[in-house]
Amino acid sequence: MSYKEETSFYPIMLNLKDKDIVIIGAGKVALRKAKNLMEYGGKLSIISPKIESEFYNYKDKINIIKDKYNKKYILNSSIVIAATDDKKLNRKIGIDCKDENILCNNVTDRNSDFIVPSTFKRGDLTISVSTNGKSPSLSKSIIFELEEKYDEKYIEFLKLLGDIRKIVLEKCNDEKRKKEILNEIINLSLDDLKGRKKLYENKSRL
Repeated sequence: MSYKEETSFYPIMLNLKDKDIVIIGAGKVALRKAKNLMEYGGKLSIISPKIESEFYNYKDKINIIKDKYNKKYILNSSIVIAATDDKKLNRKIGIDCKDENILCNNVTDRNSDFIVPSTFKRGDLTISVSTNGKSPSLSKSIIFELEEKYDEKYIEFLKLLGDIRKIVLEKCNDEKRKKEILNEIINLSLDDLKGRKKLYENKSRL
């Protein structure tokens, strides 16, 4: 399947836990990809005849195979990242993946099954921005602005929201009232949210 310039990518969040993920290439770009993927619980393998030395700092988390690309290395994988500095090889990897119905991200060509947006995390809060490949620099600029707005306090803030939501779902049978409470609490300050949690914990019904 060929992709036109105006291809629109469907935004999605994937559960990568225990999924086999293969990165072909072991340079700085591949290392950056690997560091990001390691946070999400995938079973990560690196294939390359030359390995960036820093990869060995993560040898307990990454299966490092020092070898040139061979299609056998991608079989049965869920996701493949073609991250070599050889555009022709990356394209071949993409074709092999299509033949095996494996999702492939080609770092040197926008003709990929998926692209990775600019992202940052605050605990369970994940914010991603994409310009559909038109301007990664703009995506990063927007992410920097959002990082300042959604600072470290949102880690605790979101945890409290989750705790209160669980209490409300357990103690409130009125669907309208549930929505009112859940919509209201997102506008509270961190201290007010802490107080609201204690209040709801001490009530038998809401």
